[in-house]
Amino acid sequence: MGIVLNQSAKNIAVTYFGFGIGAVNALFLYTSFLGKEYYGIVSFLLSASNIMMPLMAFGVHSTLIRFYSNYKEEKEKEHFLSFMLFMPLLLIIPVSLITYFGYDIIASWILEDNPTVEPFLWLIPIIGLFMGYFEIFYAWVKVHMKSVLGNFISEVFVRIIVTVLLFSIYLGWIDKITFIYGIAGAYCFQMLAMIIYAMYVKMPKLYFKIPQNYKDIFNYSFFIILSGSVAVLLLDFDKIMIPAYEEITKNGEYSVAIFIATVIAVPSRAMLQIIYPITAKLMGEEKIDELNDLYKKSAINLQVFGGLVMLGIFLNINQMYRIIPGNYEAGLLSVFLIGLGKFYDVILGNNNAIVLNTKYYRTVLLFGLVLVVMMIGLNRIFIPMYGITGAALATFISMFVYNTIKLLFVVKKMKLYPFTINTLKSFVIITALFLGFYFWEFPFNPFVNIVLKSILITITYVYLNYVFKISSDINAVIDGLLVRVGISKK
Repeated sequence: MGIVLNQSAKNIAVTYFGFGIGAVNALFLYTSFLGKEYYGIVSFLLSASNIMMPLMAFGVHSTLIRFYSNYKEEKEKEHFLSFMLFMPLLLIIPVSLITYFGYDIIASWILEDNPTVEPFLWLIPIIGLFMGYFEIFYAWVKVHMKSVLGNFISEVFVRIIVTVLLFSIYLGWIDKITFIYGIAGAYCFQMLAMIIYAMYVKMPKLYFKIPQNYKDIFNYSFFIILSGSVAVLLLDFDKIMIPAYEEITKNGEYSVAIFIATVIAVPSRAMLQIIYPITAKLMGEEKIDELNDLYKKSAINLQVFGGLVMLGIFLNINQMYRIIPGNYEAGLLSVFLIGLGKFYDVILGNNNAIVLNTKYYRTVLLFGLVLVVMMIGLNRIFIPMYGITGAALATFISMFVYNTIKLLFVVKKMKLYPFTINTLKSFVIITALFLGFYFWEFPFNPFVNIVLKSILITITYVYLNYVFKISSDINAVIDGLLVRVGISKK
């Protein structure tokens, strides 16, 4: 876990820095300068673009990681990398033609319930394309174990541009419509920045040669398109369906809740950047014992990190909504539902990476497709009944069922187990702290309340996890810090 902890620590720092900027944008600048209507439009466009991303990338971002370590000769790797750059064009070109010639039909279907997004619909495939090629070149640097700067471009770069654009609205330099086009430009710059960094890490030598295992590559890529779409749909389709039953402003309220809840997954996102290629390598080399050890360690480490973040959010959520400009409190219950779903995803460690690298990966896709149908049905039932809380409930149920299926699949087929007795100990600590801290607040300003309560929660949480030795890796890091500051001589 040495390289994992090293790069994960850097990735967590970078990711939280990016989320800090994103928090300012999502919770204060969007709500103050953009307003609910345009916030809802931006949320709709980005969610739709994210759903298109696996299609525009042709699944190459995962295929590249899956097969790269299988090639032993440098020339084979160069042929493979070159092929990965051109492969998405096989779908990008026909999708672009269909979008261009069928634009009016597609627009009439979408605009039936969302007429306010009409001027911006054409941005969806373009932003999806930018996202797709960004992910391809991000995978390019991951396979070379250079994820930190790539993570900075992924998590920070766009958010800084968005911050500048939002302040430009405030200063009167641009209007809200120009801002939406500026968002598309931000994702273009993000893609270009990642391309430049990928070229620095490994300059491609372009070959027009199809790899010998092209059938396996195509089969896997088609699977990733479908499975990636399933994963994205589970996360973003609710924001596409809400405007069909509620005003577009509700998407703004829901987006705030989603952003807050998503912070729980930050440690997972950061650590998995480096764990994914290592998992693929271990599975390719059939080192099952090492893989099982990585599985358990990733699960408990992420549970400890994710548990602290979840407690920080859940125990401060009422104060958070007091400081967010505008009336966004309708999303409070959504934070709890989506947050719990995210936490369940986090504690499974590198489960998803294992699933994607087994010979049984197609089986899980069938369950995913069934769950997408279930999720659509649940949204159609719950959104009319409970509004955005209904959308969160539908997403929570879908995420819980989908992750449970993948967990049981790995346990049964691979005989790999992510949980230990420390998993249960961690749940007890999290539950005890939630019950102990949720029902009281400091009688101060909301900002002061959040800071004081967060400090108290963090100290108590870290101490209990250290004393009960929940994670040996985290304890080792704490011991090292104690030695450095002269508190311990271990």
